Amino acid sequence: MSLSRSPSPVLGGGWASPGLNLPSSGRSSPSKGHPGSNGTPVMWESARMKNTGASGYPSFSTQNQGFLSKHMRKISSSLPRFNANQYVEKDKALGGRWSAKNVPLLGRLKGILARMGRKMKIRLLMVLLFILAMIIFFNSPLIYYWRRISWLGGGEKFVIILAANVGGGVMEWKGAREWAIERDSVKNKKKYAARWGYNLEIIDMSTKKRYAHEWRESWEKVDFIRTSFRKYPKAEWVWWLDLNTFVMEPSYSLQDHIFNQLGKTTYRDINEYNPLNITHPVTDNYLDEASKSPVGDGNPNSINMLLSQDCSGFNLGSFFVRRSTWTDRLLDVWWDPVAYEQKHMEWEHKEQDALEQLYIAQPWIRKHTAFLPQRKVNSFPTGACGDHGYDPRFHYNSRDRDFLVNMAGCEWGRDCWGEMYNFRELSYYLNRNPWERFKEDLVAVIWFKLTGQKVKL
Repeated sequence: MSLSRSPSPVLGGGWASPGLNLPSSGRSSPSKGHPGSNGTPVMWESARMKNTGASGYPSFSTQNQGFLSKHMRKISSSLPRFNANQYVEKDKALGGRWSAKNVPLLGRLKGILARMGRKMKIRLLMVLLFILAMIIFFNSPLIYYWRRISWLGGGEKFVIILAANVGGGVMEWKGAREWAIERDSVKNKKKYAARWGYNLEIIDMSTKKRYAHEWRESWEKVDFIRTSFRKYPKAEWVWWLDLNTFVMEPSYSLQDHIFNQLGKTTYRDINEYNPLNITHPVTDNYLDEASKSPVGDGNPNSINMLLSQDCSGFNLGSFFVRRSTWTDRLLDVWWDPVAYEQKHMEWEHKEQDALEQLYIAQPWIRKHTAFLPQRKVNSFPTGACGDHGYDPRFHYNSRDRDFLVNMAGCEWGRDCWGEMYNFRELSYYLNRNPWERFKEDLVAVIWFKLTGQKVKL
């Protein structure tokens, strides 16, 4: 449809669009002289408002004109208004019923996890799995087998021999105290051996005629050491312990305490401490250089026997023997029945005096024997070797956390059970874990101050 045929939307002619009728636009109404038209161009409403001197508001007026506009404003102003602070104060007045404190713990954890990134979740999961693995590892038999394997912990290389039931049933009847000493000593060694994966051999030292021609008490140590080497073919060292001994520091392994630094923890020249006044070294011309040297060949790997010395000489309440050809020869000579028959009435300390005699008379024994400071593996209570009071060379010191205490000679005028009980309680006190320290040093003390009653948690 052409424009010439389109009727004007305005009565009287002309177009409603002012742009079509303005002379400046180049356009005009298709019918200038349409009948009924006065020839006046039609302008936009906005232009008309400007020309008529309106107040400058846009064409959509927001002035309060008209009935509905005025009354809608009155109605809206009379409605209640929302105030956020009012609800916060009300929430506090109601005790925080809708606060985050009342959100369940599971909900809080879900919220925290939801806000975490993927990488953070993976890291957290790995940490939790590691902690769980450590808990399972250290609270299961896995740690025992880990510490036993020779190329890991190396526990199977050590055998602990504990002499039990000494003289039982023949020398004297065992009473409640004797049974209590044996029970505590055996329990202590079992716990220590299980912790580090060591082999434990508890032997019966009751006095009886094991051999056809003699009683031979105390010399049985030699026989039991030989038997243990046969029973445990992977064992490298045998550790002999008397019954009246107690491991005070179960957290010390033999490897870390002694054998990983054997050259530093031992001395081979007996002149460093020589209560027996043994002439050392031997200087006979027929001997080799290692036998004439005060320290043997100086190689820690050639040490085959470890023992300590107390105030009177060698002490065999705690000593070590290594599997070797040298050890087999030593055990044969030490067990020699001829020497036993000739000297057992003269040797007051029996197998201990026999070993001292062999050390003095046989140079080949000296060059493979080393000594440990007594407090390293064989501390004494103050009553033993106590003629001159406390001696730092022999006597146990809790500040230095000595490894083992040997209540040697307690049956001669001292209270064996009293000493065993005191050292057992002291060991427990020194080796408490943080939770036990918290209960006993804080909770129990507060309870005692409040109630006046002692409680053992």
